[in-house]
Amino acid sequence: MANASKNLDVVALTQALISRPSVTPADAGAMDTVQRTLEDLGFTCHRLKFGDIENLYARRGTASPNLCFAGHTDVVPVGTRNLWRYDPFGAEIHDGAVIGRGAVDMKGGIAAWIAAVSRYADQAGSLSLLITGDEEGVAKDGTVRVVQWLKERGEVIDHCIVGEPSSSAQLGDMIKVGRRGSVNATFTVSGKQGHVAYPQRALNPLPVLVDLLAALKDRVLDDGYADFQPSNLEITTIDTGNTATNIIPQDARARINIRFNPAHTGAELKAWFEALAAEHAARSGTKIEVQTAISGEAFLTEAGPFVDLIADVIKDTLGIETDRSTTGGTSDARFIRDLCPVVEFGLVGQTMHQINECASVADLEALTDAYSALIEAYFSKFGSGS
Repeated sequence: MANASKNLDVVALTQALISRPSVTPADAGAMDTVQRTLEDLGFTCHRLKFGDIENLYARRGTASPNLCFAGHTDVVPVGTRNLWRYDPFGAEIHDGAVIGRGAVDMKGGIAAWIAAVSRYADQAGSLSLLITGDEEGVAKDGTVRVVQWLKERGEVIDHCIVGEPSSSAQLGDMIKVGRRGSVNATFTVSGKQGHVAYPQRALNPLPVLVDLLAALKDRVLDDGYADFQPSNLEITTIDTGNTATNIIPQDARARINIRFNPAHTGAELKAWFEALAAEHAARSGTKIEVQTAISGEAFLTEAGPFVDLIADVIKDTLGIETDRSTTGGTSDARFIRDLCPVVEFGLVGQTMHQINECASVADLEALTDAYSALIEAYFSKFGSGS
């Protein structure tokens, strides 16, 4: 690869992105910053707006293979503002770290990849970026819609790096090669409202809901799955909206979430919810409604040349053996895996979503070096004519 005329400063670009208060679904100019920078590096950019969400797909080159970087410019809210030591969108540098919302999740990762790309004028294939503004939100008009757009265009992505803050305690100590799936379910039990002194005239939905939740929790979903931790079911809310002390409520509802490994599918769990609800409704004489939302299926990027290449680059550039993990929550990798093998590799995530989120300058520069080495190694291994 030939050196480009530009060699972007990863810290300055991180600061420029943090200064845009792009709290989901607001963009606040963050995508414009990415687009201008990429166009200046020779990328063709497509701005894709779905609903209120700004997205971008950019590509440089037309040959195969196409190595894609995926990330998001949207961030979570800052929380209690007066607990921040500095302006959460000021992007100030203190004690060797850039401080601000999105520093590690994941504007620093985007900046590191773009800075790495800026070191090269061309490559033996194509480089692309898929950047969304809807990863921290409901994720309905972000990456999932861009993936569909790419499929409709016949755009081929051969491999993808997602720049989520995958590292645990030290840069490069962990990459994500898969994720568990996630399903939410809301159970609403409808009985008959009445006075607590005359329970025979009412039908209390709360004991029915308690029994239903106990049945859900009593099932051992599994003891784990190859390369995955066990699935877990958590009750996240129980509510009646009852403000009185002498009324049996009409309705009671609860919401659960299951993070599941490949031993299950979202459809199978949905069918279990509905069957269990029907059983408890018939037994109690109540009506039970179930609403299920599957936000992602479990997936694993199998061990092979692509995963090995990333691990080798991390060892060579950062001097650490990386852990190939499937832990944590969901990410947009769950959508991209429909296109190609995908691995997450980014900054240390200890401060993500926290007050005083920050990324060390040393880590930003080291990640840029690692990404740069990864790009070169990738095209050396998979590139045209290799």
